[in-house]
Order: sequence, then structure tokens, then C-alpha cells
Amino acid sequence: MQPLDRFSGHADLYAQYRIDYPADLYAFILSNTSGRQIAWDCATGNGQVAGALTEHFNQVEATDISEKQLLLAVQQPNIHYQLSPAEQTPFADATFDLITVAQALHWFDLTAFHQEVRRVAKPGATLAEWGYGLVQLGTDLDPLILDFYRNRIGPYWDPQRKYIDTAYATLPFPFHNPQRATFTAKRSWSLERFLNYLRTWSAVRQYIHENETDPVIGLGEEMKSLWGADEHEMHFPIFLRLGHV
Repeated sequence: MQPLDRFSGHADLYAQYRIDYPADLYAFILSNTSGRQIAWDCATGNGQVAGALTEHFNQVEATDISEKQLLLAVQQPNIHYQLSPAEQTPFADATFDLITVAQALHWFDLTAFHQEVRRVAKPGATLAEWGYGLVQLGTDLDPLILDFYRNRIGPYWDPQRKYIDTAYATLPFPFHNPQRATFTAKRSWSLERFLNYLRTWSAVRQYIHENETDPVIGLGEEMKSLWGADEHEMHFPIFLRLGHV
């Protein structure tokens, strides 16, 4: 089966406007990871996680199916990027101390990916899979963004989106010592910055493709008076599951 690529077409927006992840998430992962030699960030996108891992590992391998994403990725001397699907990689057996997947697991052939994890992970290595749900803007704005998410662009989400909405709770995780944890990424953005973040959503891109109009423009007009001229604080709820091979 050909891997599904929903992000090459707007890799520039993705690189600029997607969130990065909080320090306490990495601290939790590292506290459950014994080795520090080499990590693999799978579906690295623009290399946000790979860049963070370089501070803790001698070498980071980062893969993605989007060449355009990799061309815009964070550059560090100890990151090696290459094109590769999650389910079949060029890595040798028993290579990695840590394997990470951020906001991408729901696109994979999960059985094949977990089989590949077992092959390329060192005995006892850590697998960390995480994602984040619908942004929380506060009492006045949440109903607008929820309506946009469910109704305006709801029909344009891929079926896999349901796994994000349920925080991967229904996806199998056949690894030792499984743990779940939650975190929050707090950001303060201008309305323009937030609207450009929405334009990275795969459903928004599909809506634009099918209708040749940008649904974010109308939402922005609705939100303008409530947002105000200043930056607005928002919370991104992050869910993580972690285990050992």
C-alpha cells in the first residue's frame, strides 16, 4: 500500500506554523529511556522532534515520506534525514535506544510499523507515540473552533482523524510496561498566526482543493472581535503512550 502523504503540498506552512512540544514531555520520555546513543524520529516532518532529541543523543535518524518536508527540516550536525516509510526502513536490526512518532501514528499501517519497531529497536528500547487534540482557546472562542472543526470542515477529515479524537485509545500497543501521560503546550499567538496554523490541517487543505476557496477566511472574520488586537493564549492538549520493546 502506498503511504498516505497529506503534507507535502503545504510543507512551507507546516514548517512555520505547527507547534513544537513542551520540555516536560521530553523529560518524561527520557526518564523512561536508558540509552543515549541513537534515536529514530519517524515521520519527522520538519524535524521538530529530531532537533530536540539532538540535545540528548549522539545521533538522530529522522525519516519521512515527504521530500518537501525534509528539505525544510531543522538542520543539526547529528541529525541524518532520509526518505523512508514508517513500515519498512533501511536501518539495521537492534539499532535504536529510542523511537518517537509525533502526530503521525494514525497515518501508518500500525501492525507493520510495530513489527518494524521490534526489528530496529535495541532490547529494552523505548517507543514513544504521541499526538495532540483540538486546540483550546477559552469560553468565547471554543464554540467557534469546535463548530469549524466538526461541521465546516468535518466532512473533509480522513477517517484516521478519529484516532486523534480518542487519543489513540483504540489503537493496539503491544509493548512492555505501557504508560500513558498527558501534557499541555501553551502558546500565545496573534489571530493571523493562529489562522495560518489552521491552514496546515489536512481537512482544510482538502476543503480548499475541492472547493477552491479558503474556509479559514470566514472563520477569521467571526473570531476577530473576540480575539482582539493582542496575542491570545491557547492550550494544545497532548497525549502520549510509551512502552519498551
